[in-house]
Order: sequence, then C-alpha cells, then structure tokens
Amino acid sequence: PWAQHDRCDRKTCVARDQCYTGSVANLTIAVDDDLLRRARLRALEAGTSVNALLRSYLESFVGDESMAKRQAIVANADRVVTTVGPRTWSRKDLHTH
Repeated sequence: PWAQHDRCDRKTCVARDQCYTGSVANLTIAVDDDLLRRARLRALEAGTSVNALLRSYLESFVGDESMAKRQAIVANADRVVTTVGPRTWSRKDLHTH
C-alpha cells in the first residue's frame, strides 16, 4: 500500500512524497524516445512522474475487475426468477398527497 509521508526513507521512497510499505517490483517497458520525452514533459507540468502516471493507470486498469464483476451480476440477472402479486395501486394513487 502507498502512504503519503513528509519524509521518505531512501530505501522505500519510489516517488516524490509517496512511499511503498511493501515490496515493489520493477517493470521495464519499451517506448519510443519521443513519446517518453513528451510524457516526461506532461508529467512535469502535472507535478508528477511518468512512473506515478503509469502506476495510477495500472491501478485503475486493475480496478476494472470490480466493473467486470458488476457486469457479471447484471448478466446473471436474467436468470433470477421473481414473482409479483397483483397490482393494488394506481398511478394516480402514487401522486396523491
């Protein structure tokens, strides 16, 4: 888990003002030099780093698991059988005070 700290120990500090309290895996990716240069500039303008942006993207990507679970629930809703008794009210009844 990530934690915000005023000061980070050099061994655990992986991004400005963010320290990881568990193990951290390194990831190597191949990107075009110009793309990386532009990403660094945009990150600098946003006051962050390319590493932090990629980490944030991966966290949101993985967060899509909950979306997939919600979609599965909706898909399974067709199999739910419900019974409803006779309607004992009218539309007018709903709008009278």
